[in-house]
Amino acid sequence: MPKGRPNTMNNYGVLLHELGLDEPLVTPLRERFLQPLMALLYPDCGGGWLDSHRAFVVKYAPGQDRELGCHYDNAELTINVALGKAFTGGALYFGGLFQAPSALAKPLEVEHVVGQGILHRGGQLHGARPLVTGERWNLVVWLRASAVRNRLCPMCCRKPDLVDDEGFGDGFTREEPTTVDLCALT
Repeated sequence: MPKGRPNTMNNYGVLLHELGLDEPLVTPLRERFLQPLMALLYPDCGGGWLDSHRAFVVKYAPGQDRELGCHYDNAELTINVALGKAFTGGALYFGGLFQAPSALAKPLEVEHVVGQGILHRGGQLHGARPLVTGERWNLVVWLRASAVRNRLCPMCCRKPDLVDDEGFGDGFTREEPTTVDLCALT
């Protein structure tokens, strides 16, 4: 069975599409629950136009990945859910947006609690402090809106040159997606 890395920074984890979980689990979660919520919370950064994703589970443990350096995600929005195991340390920290960098002199720190998720803009600088004890498993879903990224790549801040790919690729499309009627959400 093929096994890709979840992203360029984590070494331990699994891509959910490799387990066959995109269509039966992640796509319905995005379409039925996350997109309507994001349309209300983040209308200015593609929340109403989420049409693809990259979902993965990452593992933090002593002797493996223990922390994650400051970075931004290849996504318009990100949800990060602590799935389990007992652990200490490993708080998440957040700074400003990478497009308007400011010194991370005093970042906001948030303790990750098993069973709870944290939602943030993909372009927000963030990272994870070192895990002290135990193991932590996280479900991360990068939510993508081709209506946003087709105009400006979120990683290089330039108009993208599109190449054909299978599946969701990096969330770019050659067609303009349909919009969401916010008035229909109750």
